[in-house]
Amino acid sequence: MRRKSRVAALGSAGALVTATLIAGAVSAPAASANNRQGQDREARGAAIAAARAAKAGIDWQDCPADWGLAKPIQCGWVTVPVDYAKPFGKQIKLAVDRIGNTGTPQERQGALVYNPGGPGGSGLRFPTRVTNKSAVWVNVAKAYDFVGFDPRGVGHSAPISCIDPQEFVKAPKADPVPDSEADKLAQRKLAREYADGCYERSGAMLPHMTTPNTARDLDVIRAALGEKKINYLGVSYGTYLGAVYGTLFPGHVRRMVVDSVVNPARDNIWYQANLNQDVAFEGRWKDWEDWVAKNDAAFHLGTTRDAVQAKWLQLRATAKKNPIGGVVGPAELIGFFQSAPYYDSAWVPIATVFSKYVAGDTQALVDAAAPDMSDTAGNIASENGNAVYTAVECTDAKWPTSWQRWDRDNTRLNKDYPFMTWANAWMNLPCATWPVKQRTPVDVKTGPGLPQVLIVQSTNDAATPYEGAVELHKRFKGSRLITEKGAGSHGVTGLVNPCINPRVDAYLLTGKVDDADVTCTPHATPQP
Repeated sequence: MRRKSRVAALGSAGALVTATLIAGAVSAPAASANNRQGQDREARGAAIAAARAAKAGIDWQDCPADWGLAKPIQCGWVTVPVDYAKPFGKQIKLAVDRIGNTGTPQERQGALVYNPGGPGGSGLRFPTRVTNKSAVWVNVAKAYDFVGFDPRGVGHSAPISCIDPQEFVKAPKADPVPDSEADKLAQRKLAREYADGCYERSGAMLPHMTTPNTARDLDVIRAALGEKKINYLGVSYGTYLGAVYGTLFPGHVRRMVVDSVVNPARDNIWYQANLNQDVAFEGRWKDWEDWVAKNDAAFHLGTTRDAVQAKWLQLRATAKKNPIGGVVGPAELIGFFQSAPYYDSAWVPIATVFSKYVAGDTQALVDAAAPDMSDTAGNIASENGNAVYTAVECTDAKWPTSWQRWDRDNTRLNKDYPFMTWANAWMNLPCATWPVKQRTPVDVKTGPGLPQVLIVQSTNDAATPYEGAVELHKRFKGSRLITEKGAGSHGVTGLVNPCINPRVDAYLLTGKVDDADVTCTPHATPQP
């Protein structure tokens, strides 16, 4: 599963959504007695739901044909309460899947449960790492069942929606970079309509679409699997889910790997995280442009970063004036090109399409960047992913309600970091008028029984800046940090790096980590 480079559009006619894995909020107040009382009720509810799930287990069957998960992968369901404060109230079913360990029964060490990020990402593709014989995971697969799940609201797990999916993907959208106050007003209207649409279409679920509730769901899945303790792999937003799980259920963690880490500080969740992303995306965009310039013999886009940037600005201006193929404007361009700062694996494909366009082949760009209106299933998944992303981040934390603050912060950032700033702002602006109560983020910290956690992070990551790994490392006592210095691909553990892969294997297979934090050289740079 791609670690959720979600490209989609917000509203029916105007705001681009970025592929942001993460987004931003304001400092949360200290928990009141009422808050603590609510958390105690939810903790009791989680224990009740877990006990029920342990008794019920999971009825594993062949997966439904249209899920695209062939034997020997098996699928099943785990029942959880919508509201953990009311464990006997309304219930939903979460889709889970697994593939058994490939080694002997004696080698088996339990289940390794995975979350790819988002929020809004499905983990159901995780067992295909075994069926596709991924070399990076072959050793770990001998010891663990690989278990994936659709989190609450996602995919097959009581999916939520905020807008008609075909409207959601329709193109071209308005340029996210505003030329006037009227442009800003139009985007603000779309953001408010989107928030209202979430409430109209999914209002019963919205108050309960939070990271702590997904962490409680994870503990119910642990119990249903028959495991006393969980082994967990989380990437991107999945690291924040892991951090919250480790805080709420420290004694239920056996081993935990978190890769490309969300800064879990309360004052970062979620408004500030977005602003920090905008800065990091600009840096990684420049890394890509440098690489394109270095490989000018292959792409013919310029021999310097400035020359490549000039071509990009020219493409953007052309698409703004007259959308390419009638459907690819600046919003769609950002939706496509943003994968380059996300993943090194996108460097060659994106540069190739760009090169073809400059050489006169516009169709390659239209094929790559325009929505496919005939792909109704894909469009439903896209809209659902964005709905969950918005619902979780808007409900997790308090967001600024003052448009003046949003305007000031994003106008300032856009001057120096224009690649993603306004696109990111419009994606998250529904949180300013969110129609349900916004919660206080969990204070992530070490609790009794939490084992050593392995943290893996590249220094130039755009979606989850490096400081997030440093902050979680401080908060989880005894954790170990592996830094991939000079790299920036989002999601490190799935890449081939001889300095990192054996250390992840050793930790998952033996529990052992290095005596001190480790700095590794980057994985191989893509070649045209």
